[in-house]
Amino acid sequence: MSCVVAVVGATGVVGREMLRTLEARRFPASRVLALASPRSAGRRLPFAGGEIEVQTASPEAFAGVSYALFSAGATTARELGPAAAAHGAVVIDNSSAWRMDPDVPLVVPEVNMHAAAKRPRGIIANPNCSTIQMLVALKPLHDAARIRHIVVSTYQAASGKGHAAMEELLAQNHALANGSPPPAAILPGQLALNVLMDWKASPGSDYSEEELKMVNETRKILSDDGIAVSPTTVRVPVVTGHSEAIHVQFHRPMDAVEARRLLASAPGVKLFDEPYAPGRHPQPIHAVGSDDVFVGRVRDDLGVPGAINLFVVADNLRKGAALNAVQIAEGLMG
Repeated sequence: MSCVVAVVGATGVVGREMLRTLEARRFPASRVLALASPRSAGRRLPFAGGEIEVQTASPEAFAGVSYALFSAGATTARELGPAAAAHGAVVIDNSSAWRMDPDVPLVVPEVNMHAAAKRPRGIIANPNCSTIQMLVALKPLHDAARIRHIVVSTYQAASGKGHAAMEELLAQNHALANGSPPPAAILPGQLALNVLMDWKASPGSDYSEEELKMVNETRKILSDDGIAVSPTTVRVPVVTGHSEAIHVQFHRPMDAVEARRLLASAPGVKLFDEPYAPGRHPQPIHAVGSDDVFVGRVRDDLGVPGAINLFVVADNLRKGAALNAVQIAEGLMG
């Protein structure tokens, strides 16, 4: 079965990763369209050993499209997502625009692919990158013992904010190495040699929007509003690759031996099952370019009997965005 696939926001860092992922996984598309804003129209992007020309993203561009993979921001998703769906395309959107809409399934294929079958708007939402990698790791544990409470601290890379933030981090490193003030036009301050709280405040809350995404998305994906989630999100001076330290409590006790056994065969998980040793556990530099979610440091909690701790790392541009969207399309094709 072949189909036409459109990548919306194709010139952005995630859009380019979507094109690479479609190519690497040999997605059975008879044609791939690269769509972006009018200012990018005419540019050429590498794909499948050749190039494809960027076209303007407009409602008419979706005629004949089977799957529209969006990574162009919430405003564009709200404007063009329904138009693409009206042309018969299945829209898979990477922005926050549709995630909490009750008529839009929020899908991680390894966790709740079944939810994608019911999509009244013709739209499926990709979760937040940090939520995706966390739930890929936690799903087998949830199935076995049902999660009661998650305490998660994230260490998120600059690429999560886009190409300009990646470039600014590198510019900050260069400036500091040369004794100059680091530029901070995209980032809210110095990220090089530092960590930052780098998301908007959620109205009426002392939590960031990013933190509340992890709370609400986890409950929606796992279909359990009773799960408590206590998040802290920070930006770290890493170009690509998000890391998370996670503490999990269950409705029945679980130990690390059982958790490692469940994780060893979990889809999408690469388990680092070694005793603690410096430099021997998941790191962002190892995850870059990988489709897997790396899980290590699986251990019993010292203060809460029956709870476990683990460390989770993934390429936020791949599994946290592009790959997840492509996997959803693959799952729909059967």
